[in-house]
Order: sequence, then structure tokens, then C-alpha cells
Amino acid sequence: MFRFLARVLGFLLMAGGFVALVYDGARSIANNGLRVTPLSDVIATLFKDKAGTLQGSLEGAAPWLWHLLGLPLTLAPASLIGLGLGAVLLWLGQPSREPIGFLTKP
Repeated sequence: MFRFLARVLGFLLMAGGFVALVYDGARSIANNGLRVTPLSDVIATLFKDKAGTLQGSLEGAAPWLWHLLGLPLTLAPASLIGLGLGAVLLWLGQPSREPIGFLTKP
């Protein structure tokens, strides 16, 4: 069950990362320069009211964690985060391989 959920989420994140990559590419071509969408813009678009509270709650719990992980992740391109996290989830959700040299049927 967990493998199934990991694979479904992996495919959804890979699809979202690909859509973000195409969107950034079209925007870059239209503007004659490189334009990328940071993850903070995607979070602000999807979760309008709760985006600011995420930063506040993380800074309240551990300020060093926000400056070490939160800020660099929110400034990273959304397409790379989606594609990378999707690939990791697909790798974790892959079915186990049969060992070589063992009979599977008696």
C-alpha cells in the first residue's frame, strides 16, 4: 500500500515538475531571458492564506532550520524540486526484484 502511494505521489510530482518546466521555458522564450518559478510562488498560489504562517511557525520552532533548509528550498526552482522529489518517490515505490539463482516456483 505504501509503495502504491509513493508511486502515485511520485508520478504526480513528476507531472507537476514537467508542467512547471514547460511553463518556465515558455516564459523564458517570451521574455528573451531565463525565468524560473521559485517554489515560494507555487506555495503562495496554492495555499494563499497559510503560506505566511508556515514560515512563522517554522521560525518560531527552530529559527536555524528556516535559514538552513526552508529559505533555500523556497527559492529553488519548482520544476527541479518536483522532478527530484518525484524521482525519489518513484525509486522508493518500485517493486522488489526477485533474487537471481533462486527458484520462484516449487
